[in-house]
Amino acid sequence: MKRIKFFLFLLAASCISEMNAQTQDIIGEVKASGDVDRIHIINKTARKFTITNAEGLFEIPAQLNDTIIVSGIQYVPKEFVVTDIIMQTKTVTVNLEENINVLNQVTVGKILTGDLMSDIENSDVKRNLNFYDLGIPGYTGPQKTQSERRLYEAKSGAGLVPLNPLINWISGRTKRLKGQIKQEEIDSAVNEAYAGFSDLLFETDTLEKSKHMEFFYYSADDPKFLTLSKTKNKMQMFQFLKEKLKAFKLHIENN
Repeated sequence: MKRIKFFLFLLAASCISEMNAQTQDIIGEVKASGDVDRIHIINKTARKFTITNAEGLFEIPAQLNDTIIVSGIQYVPKEFVVTDIIMQTKTVTVNLEENINVLNQVTVGKILTGDLMSDIENSDVKRNLNFYDLGIPGYTGPQKTQSERRLYEAKSGAGLVPLNPLINWISGRTKRLKGQIKQEEIDSAVNEAYAGFSDLLFETDTLEKSKHMEFFYYSADDPKFLTLSKTKNKMQMFQFLKEKLKAFKLHIENN
């Protein structure tokens, strides 16, 4: 009985040791107040090296307790150890601080108080007139696209029974404009994802270059794509695209 217990103990210790030695690809995101493109990511323990893309994302192989160094010329270098949580989630976020050289106080020109309106009045800058100065109504919301303006015009009208929206609804123009706006939104999200994730995504998991844009539109068919694009969660989007890439390759093979 003691021998069995000892054997089980050795087996468990061996499994734990194997788990600790397992290498996994860690997806990371570097956040900073400035540019996060081409930040150096160094696995000092495993002697592996990579750089971030324009979105601050990177992927590097690591084991438990490996030491990772994150370094950029304009930032204070940061070092961290790969923990159990990082190994389980396969993700990590690194916040960098700007490397600022402290100088003695120098005052040039007029002193700013920090109060915006007061500083504007004390400066020599002259602002342009706007509709508030002239006492007329104006639009302060986000700039509408041409399709959004057309849709607004198609749905608006005057009179007891506005004819313009009714005519456009019957003719199907309103529906077509809504579809056009939706497609423009998808095109914009696809182009943004293509620019932000292509280099990192296809660095290790290669795909024929002519299929790259087709893959992103394939991913855009999933409603989750547009949702992640709107939330601007780069790490979740990258993980989503990695899973979609596997499915896309199977789709190509089966067709």
